[in-house]
Amino acid sequence: MSRPSVIRIDYESEGFSPGGPVSNGHAVLETSWDDLLWAAMTIGRPNRQYVFRYGLSSMYEALFRISLVRMALEQSGPRAYRLNRTQAVKTLDPSEKGAVSYFLGMVMCKLFSAKLLDAPWVLHLDVFRDQLNPKVLGGRSRPDLVGQTSSGEWVALESKGRVSQPSSDVKNKAKQQAKRLISVDGLPPSFQIGAVTYFRNDVLQFFWRDPEPGDLKIRNSIKVNTEEGVWGYYYRPIFELLRSYTLDSDEMPSRADQMVIVKELDLDLSIHPIVLKHLLAGQWGNAKKLCTEHVHSLTENGYQADGIRVIAGDSWFQPFED
Repeated sequence: MSRPSVIRIDYESEGFSPGGPVSNGHAVLETSWDDLLWAAMTIGRPNRQYVFRYGLSSMYEALFRISLVRMALEQSGPRAYRLNRTQAVKTLDPSEKGAVSYFLGMVMCKLFSAKLLDAPWVLHLDVFRDQLNPKVLGGRSRPDLVGQTSSGEWVALESKGRVSQPSSDVKNKAKQQAKRLISVDGLPPSFQIGAVTYFRNDVLQFFWRDPEPGDLKIRNSIKVNTEEGVWGYYYRPIFELLRSYTLDSDEMPSRADQMVIVKELDLDLSIHPIVLKHLLAGQWGNAKKLCTEHVHSLTENGYQADGIRVIAGDSWFQPFED
């Protein structure tokens, strides 16, 4: 089957500083299903069954994320380079549509953060729940995501999802929420981005804004510190999914060119052996540190900057069938 080499996502940028990695105005991100599925599987967040932190719940979380993307987005044919909203999503009730939009918003934030800011390491703010007071945990006026660049800079990302074009008020609220995160490990974020993922005529669109910080004092500001364990939220879903398709650690891929075929999801999955070694030992932070030290080698060999490789099968290039 003829497969398009790229997926194209129209996006708009506002308020980014001149000379930075992002140019303001309208543009098109060229990406792929491989990148999109990788982004969906590696948003570091507590899984849906947070009380069960290990093992099968992490595997099911990975399955849930991929299934949600499959149900929500499609290409209508081999020459269709844009992503469309599926008929299945249109028939959901409002609360279900809201949940799908929220998740797609986080996926797009992760994807754009990785591709345009060189910040592939993205964590949901809830992974820092032990450091946050109940007011922060229970409120909605806070950023969703914290990202880190390959050079160690931090990014705050508020992610919103909508089924139609967002209003100016929605864009402004997203920016204000992002500004509440004022430091990670004592360092101020280099970006405090408000982002909105939405559909125009059922075609996926992305908007993000990063105005210069104002002089006003931020109310209820948030400061967090990372620890070794938080990167487990990043790696666990995809690691547990990989492990579920092998009987024991001896059958884990031992070479960089070995893939595990996940037939139910029509994708191939691998974690680079030098990264996998640390994940098997539960050394999540060491795995991340290793990747940042060898990022060029990993990407030159077809892996993402985190040592993970996802390859979409042919069904991802076809319309979704309910």
